[in-house]
Amino acid sequence: MAIKVKLGVVLAQRNVKSKDLAEYIGITEANLSLLKQGKVKGIRFDTLEAICRHLQCQPGDILTLEDNPADAAE
Repeated sequence: MAIKVKLGVVLAQRNVKSKDLAEYIGITEANLSLLKQGKVKGIRFDTLEAICRHLQCQPGDILTLEDNPADAAE
């Protein structure tokens, strides 16, 4: 199983620019980009809360648990 980040999808659905979200939650656009790409090891709850507040969504709209084909081979 793997956690997948769907932040880019939610941003597109809400027609929100990454720059605006980064400014609202107080992180750099570079860090937001890493988050969108799923290249981070974790996210602070207050950051996740700010993202959800700005995008008017739930954490489950942004983060999903998906089967990892590599896990099935073990």
